[in-house]
Amino acid sequence: QVQLVESGGGLVQTGGSLRLSCAASGSIFSINTMGWYRQAPGKQRELVATITGGGSTNYEDSVKGRFTISRDNAKNTVYLQMNSLKPEDTAVYYCLAFRLGTSYWGQGTQVTVSS
Repeated sequence: QVQLVESGGGLVQTGGSLRLSCAASGSIFSINTMGWYRQAPGKQRELVATITGGGSTNYEDSVKGRFTISRDNAKNTVYLQMNSLKPEDTAVYYCLAFRLGTSYWGQGTQVTVSS
């Protein structure tokens, strides 16, 4: 089992920045891809960004150039630096880890961007 704990969400004004963190614990060996998804009220959960164990990244089009995903393998932590935030970025952000064919999710952290 893998446990994921997110932190760093909050309320920010349009144009502001936040940094989300997700710390993994438990059976962390063989974790490959980690990432962030988000779910806004009334909408489906959507991919925000992913990063492989080798550092390859993938971003949803609307966040390219504004968000940066990174990973500290020594700390078993993945980060999401969010800049130039917009009201449409408001959502619950969930951390995801893939390990041996199984997906693990964090509990989510709320990000609210005020206009």
